[in-house]
Amino acid sequence: MQDAGSSHDEGDRTKPRYDLMDKGELEELTVSAIREHRRLLAADQEVYEEWIRASEDPSIANSVLATLQEEHFARQKRAAAQQDELSDMLDALGFVPKVPVDDEAS
Repeated sequence: MQDAGSSHDEGDRTKPRYDLMDKGELEELTVSAIREHRRLLAADQEVYEEWIRASEDPSIANSVLATLQEEHFARQKRAAAQQDELSDMLDALGFVPKVPVDDEAS
């Protein structure tokens, strides 16, 4: 039984403790994560569109299509993981900070 508790405690220690952060710092971190998420989504959309275009072109080799498809799926997994992290930040912050859509600041 002690082992089960130990592994649970270890899992708790590896999860970020956003709820313990200063709210100002957490808001800055969250804004940065939102910007990164937007950047990732835009880049992922480009890969998806390239995959779709290639799928419609009979002269494109199957190996190229497979590579584009794998890249698209890998990006989806990374985006989902980043979204989970962002969700944890937003939960701890308690609100969604304003980040203009055309904001290019880093």
